[in-house]
Amino acid sequence: MIRRSFVAACAGLWLALSAPAVLAQTAAGAGGTSTPDGLVSTISNEVMDAAREDKAIQAGDVQRVIALVDSKIMPHVNFERMTASAVGRYWRQATAEQKQRLQEEFKQLLVRTYAGALAQVKDQRVHMKPMRAAADAAEVIVRTEVRGRGEPVQMDYRLEKTAGGWKIYDVNVLGVWLVENYRNSFAQEISAGGIDGLITKLTERNKAAGGRS
Repeated sequence: MIRRSFVAACAGLWLALSAPAVLAQTAAGAGGTSTPDGLVSTISNEVMDAAREDKAIQAGDVQRVIALVDSKIMPHVNFERMTASAVGRYWRQATAEQKQRLQEEFKQLLVRTYAGALAQVKDQRVHMKPMRAAADAAEVIVRTEVRGRGEPVQMDYRLEKTAGGWKIYDVNVLGVWLVENYRNSFAQEISAGGIDGLITKLTERNKAAGGRS
């Protein structure tokens, strides 16, 4: 079984439930999308506003969540790197078709996990913590704190500077890095059934969760 520790960690993020891969509230002087913290801030405003205003998302419509993720989040995520890091050393052994399938199923898994959270967005706000990175840094961590009902929740992002701008490639919720968490569980599945075995497990889990139309 693929472990659910990251899902459990996400439980405190939005309304003490969970959160999507990108979430933060715009802070004064965030700097638009040209800076890593500005990017996180800008995307989060758009995602949270859309979630609040879309009745279908509020009702838990997974396909609308997927559409929101595709339009607002995925353009700013290096999802191939995220998936490759989660699969670990086995990624080099995968065929082009297997890599594509892994990305599709991993994305579906994460979107399904976060669908319920988007339906719960109300009055949460995210506090941007000061950036601690050199001006010419190629990789940075943007640290945030989700504030709402209950205790504040830590949520941090790893970003890389690319020719196409800053891209997110990992997320930390309550001290748990997504990539590291899934790397451990994916390795177990691959050891038991190979790369195709992992793809099968992800597909079965997504279908069982009702993540497919």
